[in-house]
Amino acid sequence: MRLLHTSDWHLGQHFMGKNRQAEHAAFLGWLVDTVNTHRVDAVLVAGDIFDTGSPPSYAREALNDLVVALARHQVTLVLLAGNHDSPAVLAENKRLFGQLGATVIEAAAENIEAQALLLSTRAGEPGAVLCAVPFLRARELAKSEAGQSGEDKARALAGALADHYARLWAYARALAETHGGLPVVASGHLTTVGASSSESVREIYVGSLAAFPTASFPPADYIALGHIHRAQKVGGAEHIRYSGSPLALSFDEAAQDKEVLLVDLAPGEPVRVTPLAVPCFQRLLSVSGSLAVLPARLSALSRELEAGERAWVDVEVVSDDYLNDLLGRVAGMVGELPLDVLRVRRARGQASATLERTARETLSELTPAEVFARRLAAEEIDEATRLALVSRFDEVVHTLAAEDAQ
Repeated sequence: MRLLHTSDWHLGQHFMGKNRQAEHAAFLGWLVDTVNTHRVDAVLVAGDIFDTGSPPSYAREALNDLVVALARHQVTLVLLAGNHDSPAVLAENKRLFGQLGATVIEAAAENIEAQALLLSTRAGEPGAVLCAVPFLRARELAKSEAGQSGEDKARALAGALADHYARLWAYARALAETHGGLPVVASGHLTTVGASSSESVREIYVGSLAAFPTASFPPADYIALGHIHRAQKVGGAEHIRYSGSPLALSFDEAAQDKEVLLVDLAPGEPVRVTPLAVPCFQRLLSVSGSLAVLPARLSALSRELEAGERAWVDVEVVSDDYLNDLLGRVAGMVGELPLDVLRVRRARGQASATLERTARETLSELTPAEVFARRLAAEEIDEATRLALVSRFDEVVHTLAAEDAQ
Protein backbone atom coordinates (compact mmCIF):
# COMPACT_ATOMS: atom_id res chain seq x y z
CA MET A 1 0.00 0.00 0.00
CA ARG A 2 1.14 3.52 -0.76
CA LEU A 3 0.27 6.27 1.71
CA LEU A 4 0.87 10.00 1.28
CA HIS A 5 1.65 11.73 4.60
CA THR A 6 1.15 15.49 4.82
CA SER A 7 0.13 17.97 7.52
CA ASP A 8 -0.15 21.60 8.63
CA TRP A 9 -1.88 23.04 5.59
CA HIS A 10 -3.31 26.00 7.55
CA LEU A 11 -5.99 26.69 4.95
CA GLY A 12 -7.34 30.21 5.32
CA GLN A 13 -4.11 31.64 6.70
CA HIS A 14 -3.27 35.31 6.19
CA PHE A 15 0.45 36.02 6.06
CA MET A 16 1.11 39.47 7.54
CA GLY A 17 -2.05 40.75 5.89
CA LYS A 18 -1.63 38.79 2.63
CA ASN A 19 -4.31 36.32 1.54
CA ARG A 20 -2.92 32.87 0.66
CA GLN A 21 -5.98 31.47 -1.11
CA ALA A 22 -4.20 31.23 -4.47
CA GLU A 23 -1.22 29.41 -2.94
CA HIS A 24 -3.41 26.89 -1.17
CA ALA A 25 -5.44 26.28 -4.34
CA ALA A 26 -2.22 25.69 -6.27
CA PHE A 27 -0.93 23.29 -3.62
CA LEU A 28 -4.14 21.26 -3.48
CA GLY A 29 -4.21 21.03 -7.28
CA TRP A 30 -0.60 19.86 -7.24
CA LEU A 31 -1.47 17.34 -4.52
CA VAL A 32 -4.25 15.73 -6.56
CA ASP A 33 -1.93 15.48 -9.59
CA THR A 34 0.80 13.96 -7.40
CA VAL A 35 -1.58 11.42 -5.90
CA ASN A 36 -2.54 10.27 -9.41
CA THR A 37 0.99 10.31 -10.81
CA HIS A 38 2.34 8.16 -7.98
CA ARG A 39 -0.75 5.93 -7.67
CA VAL A 40 -1.30 6.81 -4.03
CA ASP A 41 -3.91 4.70 -2.23
CA ALA A 42 -4.57 6.90 0.80
CA VAL A 43 -3.80 10.46 1.91
CA LEU A 44 -3.26 11.16 5.62
CA VAL A 45 -3.39 14.78 6.85
CA ALA A 46 -1.88 14.83 10.34
CA GLY A 47 -3.58 17.94 11.71
CA ASP A 48 -3.92 21.71 11.27
CA ILE A 49 -6.02 21.48 8.15
CA PHE A 50 -7.28 25.00 8.85
CA ASP A 51 -5.38 27.93 10.32
CA THR A 52 -8.09 28.92 12.80
CA GLY A 53 -11.09 27.40 14.52
CA SER A 54 -13.35 29.59 12.36
CA PRO A 55 -11.91 29.26 8.84
CA PRO A 56 -13.22 31.48 6.02
CA SER A 57 -15.71 30.01 3.57
CA TYR A 58 -13.17 29.74 0.75
CA ALA A 59 -10.94 27.55 2.94
CA ARG A 60 -13.84 25.18 3.68
CA GLU A 61 -14.73 25.12 -0.02
CA ALA A 62 -11.13 24.22 -0.88
CA LEU A 63 -11.28 21.23 1.47
CA ASN A 64 -14.67 20.17 0.07
CA ASP A 65 -13.29 20.30 -3.48
CA LEU A 66 -10.32 18.15 -2.47
CA VAL A 67 -12.57 15.51 -0.89
CA VAL A 68 -14.58 15.31 -4.12
CA ALA A 69 -11.47 15.17 -6.32
CA LEU A 70 -9.90 12.30 -4.36
CA ALA A 71 -13.20 10.42 -4.24
CA ARG A 72 -13.32 10.44 -8.04
CA HIS A 73 -10.05 8.55 -8.08
CA GLN A 74 -11.02 6.09 -5.31
CA VAL A 75 -8.37 7.52 -2.98
CA THR A 76 -8.97 7.23 0.77
CA LEU A 77 -8.57 10.48 2.73
CA VAL A 78 -8.05 10.72 6.50
CA LEU A 79 -8.34 14.15 8.15
CA LEU A 80 -7.03 14.53 11.70
CA ALA A 81 -7.63 17.60 13.84
CA GLY A 82 -4.68 19.69 14.96
CA ASN A 83 -4.38 22.32 17.67
CA HIS A 84 -5.49 25.04 15.20
CA ASP A 85 -8.61 23.12 14.16
CA SER A 86 -12.03 23.33 15.78
CA PRO A 87 -13.37 19.80 16.41
CA ALA A 88 -16.91 21.11 15.85
CA VAL A 89 -16.04 22.68 12.49
CA LEU A 90 -14.24 19.56 11.27
CA ALA A 91 -17.11 17.35 12.39
CA GLU A 92 -19.84 19.35 10.62
CA ASN A 93 -19.29 17.50 7.30
CA LYS A 94 -18.11 14.23 8.82
CA ARG A 95 -21.03 12.11 7.64
CA LEU A 96 -21.03 13.62 4.17
CA PHE A 97 -17.28 13.16 3.79
CA GLY A 98 -17.69 9.56 4.92
CA GLN A 99 -19.90 8.88 1.91
CA LEU A 100 -17.05 10.14 -0.28
CA GLY A 101 -14.32 7.95 1.23
CA ALA A 102 -12.96 10.53 3.65
CA THR A 103 -12.72 9.94 7.41
CA VAL A 104 -12.60 12.77 9.94
CA ILE A 105 -11.13 12.21 13.41
CA GLU A 106 -11.75 15.48 15.20
CA ALA A 107 -11.12 14.35 18.79
CA ALA A 108 -10.54 11.31 20.95
CA ALA A 109 -13.43 8.88 20.38
CA GLU A 110 -15.55 7.62 23.27
CA ASN A 111 -15.10 4.15 21.80
CA ILE A 112 -11.39 3.94 21.07
CA GLU A 113 -11.96 1.29 18.40
CA ALA A 114 -13.40 4.09 16.24
CA GLN A 115 -9.85 5.46 15.91
CA ALA A 116 -8.58 2.21 14.38
CA LEU A 117 -9.13 2.58 10.63
CA LEU A 118 -8.75 -0.13 8.02
CA LEU A 119 -7.20 1.61 5.00
CA SER A 120 -7.91 0.22 1.55
CA THR A 121 -6.01 0.41 -1.71
CA ARG A 122 -7.52 1.90 -4.85
CA ALA A 123 -8.51 -1.62 -5.80
CA GLY A 124 -10.53 -1.92 -2.60
CA GLU A 125 -8.19 -4.39 -0.90
CA PRO A 126 -7.15 -3.95 2.77
CA GLY A 127 -3.70 -2.33 2.82
CA ALA A 128 -2.93 -1.14 6.36
CA VAL A 129 -4.47 -0.30 9.72
CA LEU A 130 -4.20 3.25 11.05
CA CYS A 131 -4.14 4.27 14.71
CA ALA A 132 -5.72 7.65 13.99
CA VAL A 133 -4.73 10.00 16.81
CA PRO A 134 -5.50 13.74 16.42
CA PHE A 135 -4.38 16.54 18.71
CA LEU A 136 -5.50 15.48 22.20
CA ARG A 137 -6.33 17.97 24.93
CA ALA A 138 -5.65 17.33 28.59
CA ARG A 139 -9.37 17.12 29.41
CA GLU A 140 -9.70 14.26 26.92
CA LEU A 141 -6.99 12.23 28.62
CA ALA A 142 -6.89 12.69 32.38
CA LYS A 143 -8.45 14.78 35.14
CA SER A 144 -6.07 16.82 37.26
CA GLU A 145 -6.27 16.32 41.00
CA ALA A 146 -6.11 18.96 43.70
CA GLY A 147 -2.67 19.35 45.19
CA GLN A 148 -0.80 17.92 42.21
CA SER A 149 2.50 19.57 41.38
CA GLY A 150 3.34 20.56 37.82
CA GLU A 151 5.70 17.61 37.59
CA ASP A 152 3.00 15.22 38.81
CA LYS A 153 0.52 16.58 36.25
CA ALA A 154 3.05 16.20 33.43
CA ARG A 155 3.83 12.64 34.50
CA ALA A 156 0.12 11.75 34.71
CA LEU A 157 -0.62 13.25 31.29
CA ALA A 158 2.32 11.51 29.66
CA GLY A 159 1.10 8.25 31.14
CA ALA A 160 -2.48 8.88 29.97
CA LEU A 161 -1.33 9.69 26.44
CA ALA A 162 0.90 6.60 26.35
CA ASP A 163 -2.04 4.53 27.60
CA HIS A 164 -4.26 5.95 24.85
CA TYR A 165 -1.73 4.84 22.25
CA ALA A 166 -1.27 1.43 23.92
CA ARG A 167 -5.01 0.64 24.02
CA LEU A 168 -5.50 1.79 20.43
CA TRP A 169 -2.41 -0.13 19.31
CA ALA A 170 -3.66 -3.38 20.88
CA TYR A 171 -6.96 -3.15 19.02
CA ALA A 172 -5.34 -2.06 15.75
CA ARG A 173 -2.79 -4.86 15.91
CA ALA A 174 -5.52 -7.46 16.42
CA LEU A 175 -7.46 -5.97 13.48
CA ALA A 176 -4.33 -6.15 11.32
CA GLU A 177 -3.82 -9.82 12.18
CA THR A 178 -7.35 -10.71 11.12
CA HIS A 179 -6.43 -9.43 7.64
CA GLY A 180 -3.24 -11.43 7.27
CA GLY A 181 -0.81 -9.29 9.24
CA LEU A 182 -1.25 -5.89 7.64
CA PRO A 183 1.22 -3.09 8.45
CA VAL A 184 0.11 -0.72 11.22
CA VAL A 185 0.51 3.06 11.00
CA ALA A 186 0.15 5.46 13.94
CA SER A 187 -0.34 9.21 13.89
CA GLY A 188 -0.14 12.19 16.22
CA HIS A 189 -0.32 15.97 16.28
CA LEU A 190 2.11 16.95 19.00
CA THR A 191 5.66 17.86 19.87
CA THR A 192 7.91 14.89 20.49
CA VAL A 193 11.36 14.81 22.02
CA GLY A 194 14.05 15.69 19.49
CA ALA A 195 11.89 17.66 17.03
CA SER A 196 13.15 20.97 15.60
CA SER A 197 10.60 23.76 15.04
CA SER A 198 10.44 27.27 13.54
CA GLU A 199 9.09 30.68 14.55
CA SER A 200 5.62 30.02 13.08
CA VAL A 201 4.95 26.94 15.24
CA ARG A 202 2.69 27.80 18.13
CA GLU A 203 3.90 25.98 21.21
CA ILE A 204 1.27 23.47 22.28
CA TYR A 205 1.11 21.47 25.43
CA VAL A 206 -1.12 18.63 26.51
CA GLY A 207 -1.68 20.14 29.91
CA SER A 208 1.85 20.69 31.19
CA LEU A 209 3.39 18.01 28.94
CA ALA A 210 5.98 19.84 26.84
CA ALA A 211 7.11 16.94 24.63
CA PHE A 212 5.96 13.34 24.32
CA PRO A 213 8.78 10.79 24.70
CA THR A 214 9.47 8.98 21.44
CA ALA A 215 9.87 5.69 23.30
CA SER A 216 6.21 5.93 24.38
CA PHE A 217 4.92 5.56 20.83
CA PRO A 218 3.71 2.04 19.92
CA PRO A 219 5.99 -0.13 17.75
CA ALA A 220 4.13 0.79 14.56
CA ASP A 221 5.55 0.26 11.08
CA TYR A 222 5.27 4.00 10.46
CA ILE A 223 4.39 7.00 12.67
CA ALA A 224 2.99 10.03 10.83
CA LEU A 225 3.30 13.23 12.85
CA GLY A 226 2.04 16.78 12.47
CA HIS A 227 2.50 20.16 14.19
CA ILE A 228 6.20 20.82 13.52
CA HIS A 229 6.55 22.67 10.21
CA ARG A 230 10.04 21.46 9.39
CA ALA A 231 10.07 18.08 7.61
CA GLN A 232 12.28 15.69 9.57
CA LYS A 233 12.97 12.26 10.97
CA VAL A 234 12.57 12.07 14.74
CA GLY A 235 15.71 10.91 16.50
CA GLY A 236 17.06 9.69 13.17
CA ALA A 237 14.35 7.01 12.95
CA GLU A 238 13.33 6.30 9.37
CA HIS A 239 9.79 5.36 10.36
CA ILE A 240 8.96 8.32 12.68
CA ARG A 241 8.47 11.46 10.60
CA TYR A 242 7.10 14.97 10.54
CA SER A 243 6.05 15.77 6.98
CA GLY A 244 6.22 19.49 7.76
CA SER A 245 3.99 22.17 6.26
CA PRO A 246 3.71 22.36 2.45
CA LEU A 247 3.95 26.18 2.48
CA ALA A 248 6.44 28.36 4.31
CA LEU A 249 4.46 29.83 7.21
CA SER A 250 7.14 32.29 8.34
CA PHE A 251 10.16 33.95 6.77
CA ASP A 252 12.52 31.64 8.64
CA GLU A 253 10.88 28.68 6.87
CA ALA A 254 11.50 30.11 3.39
CA ALA A 255 14.83 28.31 3.01
CA GLN A 256 13.39 24.94 4.08
CA ASP A 257 12.70 22.18 1.58
CA LYS A 258 8.93 21.73 1.76
CA GLU A 259 7.71 18.21 1.02
CA VAL A 260 5.11 15.50 1.35
CA LEU A 261 6.07 11.92 2.09
CA LEU A 262 5.30 8.80 0.06
CA VAL A 263 5.16 5.82 2.42
CA ASP A 264 5.26 2.33 0.91
CA LEU A 265 4.00 -0.41 3.22
CA ALA A 266 3.90 -4.17 2.74
CA PRO A 267 3.43 -7.04 5.24
CA GLY A 268 6.74 -8.24 6.64
CA GLU A 269 8.83 -5.61 4.82
CA PRO A 270 10.58 -2.47 6.12
CA VAL A 271 8.77 0.77 5.38
CA ARG A 272 10.09 2.84 2.47
CA VAL A 273 9.73 6.63 2.72
CA THR A 274 10.25 8.88 -0.31
CA PRO A 275 10.11 12.69 0.14
CA LEU A 276 8.49 14.59 -2.73
CA ALA A 277 9.41 18.27 -3.03
CA VAL A 278 6.46 20.68 -3.01
CA PRO A 279 6.82 23.51 -5.53
CA CYS A 280 7.14 27.06 -4.20
CA PHE A 281 3.95 28.92 -5.08
CA GLN A 282 4.92 32.25 -3.47
CA ARG A 283 8.49 33.44 -3.01
CA LEU A 284 9.42 34.70 0.47
CA LEU A 285 12.72 36.59 0.55
CA SER A 286 14.76 38.26 3.26
CA VAL A 287 17.35 41.01 2.93
CA SER A 288 19.56 42.73 5.48
CA GLY A 289 21.81 45.76 5.40
CA SER A 290 22.26 49.43 6.08
CA LEU A 291 20.11 52.04 4.38
CA ALA A 292 23.06 52.74 2.10
CA VAL A 293 23.28 49.22 0.68
CA LEU A 294 19.63 48.17 0.79
CA PRO A 295 18.61 49.76 -2.57
CA ALA A 296 21.16 47.64 -4.45
CA ARG A 297 20.25 44.50 -2.52
CA LEU A 298 16.53 44.97 -3.11
CA SER A 299 17.21 45.47 -6.81
CA ALA A 300 19.28 42.27 -6.85
CA LEU A 301 16.40 40.38 -5.24
CA SER A 302 14.02 41.51 -7.96
CA ARG A 303 16.37 40.18 -10.66
CA GLU A 304 16.03 36.68 -9.16
CA LEU A 305 12.32 36.60 -10.00
CA GLU A 306 10.65 35.15 -13.07
CA ALA A 307 8.71 37.41 -15.41
CA GLY A 308 5.43 38.42 -13.78
CA GLU A 309 6.41 37.07 -10.36
CA ARG A 310 6.19 39.15 -7.16
CA ALA A 311 8.00 38.30 -3.93
CA TRP A 312 7.06 38.99 -0.32
CA VAL A 313 10.01 40.52 1.49
CA ASP A 314 11.33 40.79 5.04
CA VAL A 315 13.77 43.70 5.45
CA GLU A 316 16.23 43.96 8.34
CA VAL A 317 17.82 47.39 8.73
CA VAL A 318 21.30 47.45 10.23
CA SER A 319 22.16 50.78 11.81
CA ASP A 320 23.72 52.13 14.99
CA ASP A 321 21.59 55.27 14.85
CA TYR A 322 17.96 55.84 15.66
CA LEU A 323 16.08 56.16 12.40
CA ASN A 324 12.46 57.18 12.09
CA ASP A 325 9.96 56.25 9.35
CA LEU A 326 11.76 53.06 8.30
CA LEU A 327 8.65 51.82 6.50
CA GLY A 328 8.54 54.95 4.37
CA ARG A 329 12.27 54.87 3.63
CA VAL A 330 12.18 51.23 2.50
CA ALA A 331 9.02 51.79 0.46
CA GLY A 332 10.85 54.56 -1.40
CA MET A 333 13.71 52.15 -2.20
CA VAL A 334 11.34 49.52 -3.59
CA GLY A 335 9.54 51.89 -5.93
CA GLU A 336 8.26 49.88 -8.94
CA LEU A 337 10.21 46.72 -8.16
CA PRO A 338 8.06 43.53 -8.04
CA LEU A 339 8.52 43.29 -4.27
CA ASP A 340 5.89 43.51 -1.53
CA VAL A 341 7.60 44.49 1.72
CA LEU A 342 5.67 42.82 4.54
CA ARG A 343 8.04 43.46 7.41
CA VAL A 344 10.66 46.07 8.20
CA ARG A 345 12.65 45.56 11.39
CA ARG A 346 15.83 46.69 13.04
CA ALA A 347 18.63 44.21 13.57
CA ARG A 348 18.42 42.51 16.94
CA GLY A 349 19.95 44.39 19.82
CA GLN A 350 19.50 47.78 18.23
CA ALA A 351 17.50 50.82 19.15
CA SER A 352 13.96 49.77 18.40
CA ALA A 353 11.69 46.78 18.32
CA THR A 354 10.35 45.23 15.15
CA LEU A 355 8.39 47.51 12.86
CA GLU A 356 5.89 45.45 10.94
CA ARG A 357 3.29 46.08 8.31
CA THR A 358 0.84 46.72 11.14
CA ALA A 359 0.73 50.44 10.33
CA ARG A 360 -1.04 49.64 7.06
CA GLU A 361 -3.22 46.86 8.44
CA THR A 362 -6.71 46.97 9.87
CA LEU A 363 -8.26 44.53 12.31
CA SER A 364 -10.27 43.03 9.45
CA GLU A 365 -7.00 41.86 7.89
CA LEU A 366 -5.84 40.05 11.01
CA THR A 367 -7.04 36.83 12.59
CA PRO A 368 -7.90 36.79 16.31
CA ALA A 369 -4.80 34.66 16.87
CA GLU A 370 -2.58 37.27 15.19
CA VAL A 371 -4.09 40.10 17.24
CA PHE A 372 -3.64 38.12 20.45
CA ALA A 373 -0.04 37.15 19.58
CA ARG A 374 0.93 40.76 18.87
CA ARG A 375 -0.73 42.01 22.04
CA LEU A 376 1.03 39.33 24.07
CA ALA A 377 4.40 40.16 22.51
CA ALA A 378 4.07 43.72 23.80
CA GLU A 379 3.94 42.54 27.43
CA GLU A 380 6.89 41.69 29.65
CA ILE A 381 5.74 38.45 31.26
CA ASP A 382 7.47 35.25 32.28
CA GLU A 383 7.38 32.15 30.08
CA ALA A 384 5.03 30.15 32.30
CA THR A 385 2.44 32.95 32.30
CA ARG A 386 2.76 33.39 28.54
CA LEU A 387 2.17 29.68 27.92
CA ALA A 388 -0.80 29.66 30.27
CA LEU A 389 -2.36 32.63 28.45
CA VAL A 390 -1.81 31.00 25.04
CA SER A 391 -3.43 27.80 26.28
CA ARG A 392 -6.41 29.68 27.72
CA PHE A 393 -6.80 31.72 24.52
CA ASP A 394 -6.88 28.51 22.42
CA GLU A 395 -9.53 27.03 24.69
CA VAL A 396 -11.72 30.14 24.37
CA VAL A 397 -11.37 30.18 20.56
CA HIS A 398 -12.31 26.51 20.27
CA THR A 399 -15.26 26.95 22.64
CA LEU A 400 -16.61 29.90 20.65
CA ALA A 401 -16.13 28.03 17.37
CA ALA A 402 -18.03 25.05 18.76
CA GLU A 403 -20.89 27.31 19.87
CA ASP A 404 -21.03 29.00 16.46
CA ALA A 405 -21.22 25.60 14.76
CA GLN A 406 -24.22 24.47 16.83
